[in-house]
Amino acid sequence: MAATIAQFLPTNIESTSDRIDTVNILKSSTINPPKDLYDESEFDKSKDKTTFRQFNDACDRVKNFYAQQHTLQTVAYNMKAREDFHSKARAYMTVWEAMEKLNTFIDECDPDTQESQMTHLLQSAEAIRQEGKPRWMQLVGLIHDLGKLLFFFGAQGQWDVVGDTFPVGCAFDDRIIFGKESFRNNEDFNHPVYSTKFGIYSPGCGLENVMLCWGHDEYLYHIVRDQSTIPEEGLAMIRYHSFYPWHREGAYHELMNEHDKKMLEAVRAFNPYDLYSKSDEVPDPEKLKPYYLELIDEFFPKKVLRW
Repeated sequence: MAATIAQFLPTNIESTSDRIDTVNILKSSTINPPKDLYDESEFDKSKDKTTFRQFNDACDRVKNFYAQQHTLQTVAYNMKAREDFHSKARAYMTVWEAMEKLNTFIDECDPDTQESQMTHLLQSAEAIRQEGKPRWMQLVGLIHDLGKLLFFFGAQGQWDVVGDTFPVGCAFDDRIIFGKESFRNNEDFNHPVYSTKFGIYSPGCGLENVMLCWGHDEYLYHIVRDQSTIPEEGLAMIRYHSFYPWHREGAYHELMNEHDKKMLEAVRAFNPYDLYSKSDEVPDPEKLKPYYLELIDEFFPKKVLRW
C-alpha cells in the first residue's frame, strides 16, 4: 500500500501546486488588474490642478517665448522645416542615449517645472506604469518629449521646438494660449487665405492633413511612426500632446474626421500623466534603466534610430 501511495504522491503534489499557482494569479489580477487605456487616472486625484498651466501669472521668460513663437511660426517656415526634416538625418542613437542627451535641456515655455527632461520623462512613464496602463503607453510616457532633441540639431531657438501647438494655414483661434491677438505680428495674420476659418483646409479633412506648427511633437511623431510598432493611439499621444487648443479647449474640431474623434480620447487619457506627474520626487534613472531598456526593445525593432 505504501508503494502505491508513493507512486501517486508526486503527481498529487504537482497538481495541487499548479492549482495554488492558478489561484494566486487570479487573486493577484483581481486585486490589481491591468487598467484599460481609457480608465480614469488615479495618481493625480489629490493634486490641485488649478496650480498648473497658469500662464497669465507666468514669468517674463514664458511670455517672451510665446510672443516669439506666435510671430515666427508661419506657413512658409513650416514648409521649409518639413523639407529640412526629410532631407537629412540629424543623428543616429538609441532611445536611452537620446534621453541622456536631452537631460541638460530646460523648457523655456513650461511654467510648472524647471526639472530636466530626463526627470520629466521618467515621472510620466512611472505614473503610467504604476497605474497598470498598457506597456506601449508606458513607453509613450518615457519618450513623448524626445523630439526636443531638435534644440541640439540646428533649431533657431526654442520657439521651433517647444510650446503649445496649433495649425498654420488657417485662422489662429482665440483659444490658443495668450489668444489670437498674440499672433498680430505673424505674417500670416492678415493673409487673404491663411487668415480665414478653414484656410487651406476643408471641414472634416482630418488632422493628418493639417500642418501643425513645427516642433518636438511633430518631429518625434514622424521618427516614431516609421521606426516603431507603437499603436496609432500612442502615435496620436506623441503628435498631439501639446495641442492644447484642440484636446483641452475644443478648438479646431471642425477639421476632425471620425478617426480623430477616437484619437482625441486617447490624447485626453494621456494628458494627466504628462501634465500632473511633475513633482518634487526625482526618479533614479540607473535604477529604472533595466526595465525601460526592455520596454524600448519591445517596440523598437532596431536599437539605433535615425534622428
